[in-house]
Parts: sequence; C-alpha cells; structure tokens
Amino acid sequence: MRSLVVKTTCGTDRPEAANQAFTVAAGAVASGADVSLWLTGEAAWFALPGRAAELVLDHAMPLASLLETVLEGGQVTLCTQCAARRHITAEDVIPGIRIAGSALFVEEVLTEGAQALVY
Repeated sequence: MRSLVVKTTCGTDRPEAANQAFTVAAGAVASGADVSLWLTGEAAWFALPGRAAELVLDHAMPLASLLETVLEGGQVTLCTQCAARRHITAEDVIPGIRIAGSALFVEEVLTEGAQALVY
C-alpha cells in the first residue's frame, strides 16, 4: 500500500491552502492510501476541538468533516514544538491526534514508497 504524508502550516490565515491539504489527505484516505496528516504552524490550532469548524470556505467540504475522515482512516499528528509554542497539551487535543516531533515526520517521509506534500 502506498503512503502519503501531508504537512500543512496553514490555518485560518490561509483558508484555501489549509482546506486543500485536508482535502488531499481525506481523498487519499478514501482511496485506501496509508495517510499521515501533520499539523504545524498555524494549522496546530485545528488539533483543538471545534477549531476546524471555524474555517469556512465557499465551494469546499467543511474542514471538520475532512478532519474526521482523516482521523477515521489515517493518522493526524500535531508538531511538538508548534504545540508547545501555543501551550497546547495532549489533554487539549481531539482524541486520536498525537503530538510528535520531526524525527517521526522524517521517518514517515523516508518510508519506502511514501509520497510527501507540504502546504
């Protein structure tokens, strides 16, 4: 099975780019790929309950629905440093989202056959 690692730094400050990252990740889950979505920078806020619903974009699937799809069939990771800078802890995040650092990101990207996209 092919793997896709999607990393996004975009939050509500760049709604189209953020939604595109989640759309690609959810689409890959739906197609049966092994998907890992990394939330970094301003995207870190989407790891908190209710925050994905704050992003509203015309003609786009709601971000909260896309996040739910990825959580059901893939892995969502919040960057350790990004979480710390925003005072987000493991107790704060949506169940199923893990907090991990760059070593794990590099491991996932370097997995044989993996593809990586950065938004």
